[in-house]
Amino acid sequence: MKLDLGDKLNELIERVKKYASEEDINLIKKAFEFAQKHHDGQSRNSGEPYIVHPLEVALILADLELDIASIVAGLLHDVVEDTSASLEDVESEFGKEVAELVDGVTKLGKLEFTSKLERQAENYRKMLIAMAKDIRVILIKLADRLHNMRTLKYLPPEKQRQKAQETIDIYAPLAHRLGISKIKWELEDLSLRYLDPEGYYDLVEKIAKKRVEREEYIKKIISLISEKLKEANIEVGQIDGRPKHFYSIYRKMKEQGKTLEEIYDLFAIRIIVNSVKDCYGVLGIIHTLFKPMPGRFKDYIAMPKPNMYQSLHTTVIGPEGEPFEVQIRTFDMHKTAEYGIAAHWKYKEGRIKSTDEDEKFAWLRELLEWQKELKDAKEFMESLKINLFSDEVFVFTPKGDVISLPQGSTPIDFAYAIHSEIGNKMAGAKVNGKLVPIDYELKNGDIVEIITSPNVHGPSQDWLKIVKSPQAKSKINAWFKKEKKEENIQKGKDILEKELKKLNLPLQFALKEDVLQTVSQRYGYRTPEDMFAALGYGGITATKIALRIKDEIKKYIKEDEQKEFQIEKPKPARASSSNGILVKGVENVLVRFAKCCNPVPGDEVIGYITRGRGVSIHRRDCPNVEQYLKEPERIVEAEWNVTKDAKFDATINVLANDRTGILMDITNLLGENKISVKAIQGRTTRDRIANINLTVEISSTEQLEKIIRKLRKIDSVFEVQRVKGG
Repeated sequence: MKLDLGDKLNELIERVKKYASEEDINLIKKAFEFAQKHHDGQSRNSGEPYIVHPLEVALILADLELDIASIVAGLLHDVVEDTSASLEDVESEFGKEVAELVDGVTKLGKLEFTSKLERQAENYRKMLIAMAKDIRVILIKLADRLHNMRTLKYLPPEKQRQKAQETIDIYAPLAHRLGISKIKWELEDLSLRYLDPEGYYDLVEKIAKKRVEREEYIKKIISLISEKLKEANIEVGQIDGRPKHFYSIYRKMKEQGKTLEEIYDLFAIRIIVNSVKDCYGVLGIIHTLFKPMPGRFKDYIAMPKPNMYQSLHTTVIGPEGEPFEVQIRTFDMHKTAEYGIAAHWKYKEGRIKSTDEDEKFAWLRELLEWQKELKDAKEFMESLKINLFSDEVFVFTPKGDVISLPQGSTPIDFAYAIHSEIGNKMAGAKVNGKLVPIDYELKNGDIVEIITSPNVHGPSQDWLKIVKSPQAKSKINAWFKKEKKEENIQKGKDILEKELKKLNLPLQFALKEDVLQTVSQRYGYRTPEDMFAALGYGGITATKIALRIKDEIKKYIKEDEQKEFQIEKPKPARASSSNGILVKGVENVLVRFAKCCNPVPGDEVIGYITRGRGVSIHRRDCPNVEQYLKEPERIVEAEWNVTKDAKFDATINVLANDRTGILMDITNLLGENKISVKAIQGRTTRDRIANINLTVEISSTEQLEKIIRKLRKIDSVFEVQRVKGG
């Protein structure tokens, strides 16, 4: 095995040699030795030494020709999560840049996409932020997922299906949006193998039967095209035929309800030339040789896809009446088609090479802007799927500028894509010179003209049901928020006055302009009016503002008068020692932990004043908190105040390949770590998966995470996680 590892390392070094210095290569060797040392004794489900995985991830990254920091981070991406090595160790040995990449990948590895909608939305938000901070984090994660999918056969069937579904739903579309078709296609084909094994292998078998016949046919077409291009003095760099990917064919069969025999373009001819001029020259010759199919020509050179993909696509009828696709592009375009953002990214401080290329990734900045505005999880998820995973439609302004919109977009989407004011003043629309309804579905090539009027005073609420693009929705919502600002300001003032009176604070001081100005700026608002508006629509709680005002007005009142106005800070209600919670601004109240999320020390918490049952303490990420925030006056701040011996219940779910002694190994480990077990529930599935729920007593989230990490290292265990209600 040592020889194999040496061969793999040599293979990695050979791949990076063309763009790496001797110093870079020494750093890669050092990272390999560091990872090998810390992963020593660990093995994969396949039985291979664990170090094989980070080596394969680094090889995938080298294939994409990523920078040395990414290659090194690929080798080290699991050491902090799975070994005794700390992030500080990584930074000390390999520098801050590599440490930040490893940290980013480690955090992404903790995201669980099979959870409730709210948690799933929050995980997507984290992924978007990671992408914006440094896109390399996502590229390393994609390489990690690709190698895991290549070795998925070693996991139990239930786990295979879960990982495959997650890959087809999240990672393959991300690879597509970043333009990395090289990874996208492989992820899709590997996922299909486990999501529909019967359909996948049936398709493979049927395509294999036609392989020899198809190869002869492709050879004949290539020969014919090559001859004609030579006659036209067009130098061809590369011409080859390739079958379409299995998932592409499979999806087309499912969507169109057709058999394999009814799918006409099962393969494509790809022609790579030296210049854009030659691309169009080749297109003319292809259309002279073969009859083009109407409506099947796409010019992605003049109108590149948002992920930077450029190529000419045309479908033609072959010599034996069989249709096939032809793709024509330059070498630079081909590199971008295969490697996407990885072919253009300048890996220095995570920045794009040029302003021109920066514009091509404006979608990422837009995603980050509107994701901050969307609080509703369902709306966020729908918007994200449209932005990341849907097809585009390309339309023109009357001046000929190209605008890319999600498929299904309307003239309203187009108007807001041009400018917010155009959308807000829109009175109608013309498409290709003719008046159309505002819910008209735009098609590729449409020329759209927006009719505006000074008499229009903003969008209609109904437009929110018509528009398709998240950007248009965000701009329409922003208009309504601004229009209702006065109403929210008054509502916020009323709520705050009520809260101030409840705390018996003197309004003549509490509502002084300079007090309100100081407090509003403390919470990030430019003016008191902005703070009142936020309070009115639920962006901040009255309790927070009132407590800050209380501290601020002390300087206006003489010490001997403070007692009269009860300015002294009321003692927070202390829960019993078993609770270990301080509730701010409320006295002598019953405090209990919510069963929906079972918070433990280390979790961020918030209090909700219930009707007749005291204050209920929730984790801040509890799905129910979103609903409670609609009643800001009932939200109170809470914090932990635990003693060393305080204990709290938490529930852990363990999934493992069933074997004799698995439960004993789990309970022994908990005993060795002095963890009390309050309840155990377990069952074995038909696939021989042991599904075990453990309710344990712990003192903090740190202790809980430590135990979870140790449980993951037990032989046959493949997943351990904290249960949402625990």
